[in-house]
Amino acid sequence: MTPQKKLAYLKSVISGYGSCLVAFSGGLDSTFLLKICSMVLPKDKLLAVTAFSAAYPETELREAKILAEDIGARHKVIKSTELNNKNFASNSIKRCYFCKKELFTKLISIAGSNKLDFVLDAGNISDDKDYRPGNIAKKELKIRSPLSETGFNKEDIRKASRKLGLSTWNKPSLACLASRVPYGIKISAALLKRIGRAEEYLTGFGFRQVRLRHYNGLCRIEVDKGDVRRLLSRRQEIVNRLKDLGYNYITVDLEGYRTGSLNEVIDK
Repeated sequence: MTPQKKLAYLKSVISGYGSCLVAFSGGLDSTFLLKICSMVLPKDKLLAVTAFSAAYPETELREAKILAEDIGARHKVIKSTELNNKNFASNSIKRCYFCKKELFTKLISIAGSNKLDFVLDAGNISDDKDYRPGNIAKKELKIRSPLSETGFNKEDIRKASRKLGLSTWNKPSLACLASRVPYGIKISAALLKRIGRAEEYLTGFGFRQVRLRHYNGLCRIEVDKGDVRRLLSRRQEIVNRLKDLGYNYITVDLEGYRTGSLNEVIDK
């Protein structure tokens, strides 16, 4: 299917929904989805909802507000409380399931209050390459994923976003801060704040993609492969800062950044 036909198909599918709520993080995928929804649905038939908690950097919340305003979509911010759920905080391999179950349950309620027929998320076929137990919650609650349903992958979304003039077309992949913590290590708001501060510091060096994987007193830094040498050239100041944040040992992953690297060691 050509990109033009695929986009037309996506618009047709969304138009058929009639009205919807979009789970909106402000990342590449959800911004593209919200933009397409805004092109085919009346403003009063569309609502973007951003969930905010300690698991998401405040900078992302600010950006989501700006993006929703630029698109011209109604936007609501809610607080998610996944950290209050012991099943999430204990950090089993089903962590993502408990988070998504709580989030989508809230979104369904908001959709009902606003007389919106469907709740959409921005999952796409590239997500199928990683372990995502949150997809089980999506199926249970009948959340629609139109990008996946119409065959969009990350590269399709980037190309289409660029043609639409969306500033997010080359935005790095996002994931909640809890994804930096290996399964079995308890998650807390204080821990997520520490990881967020460390990543904000590292991003300040201009690295396009940064992940800081947390192992209690040790951390593993991931940047794009092409940035590893530049990261090492600043190693002393980086070591000093991360030790100030409580890490005794600072390591660099020589394989570079890749989605879901903590899932590589589990039996799925």
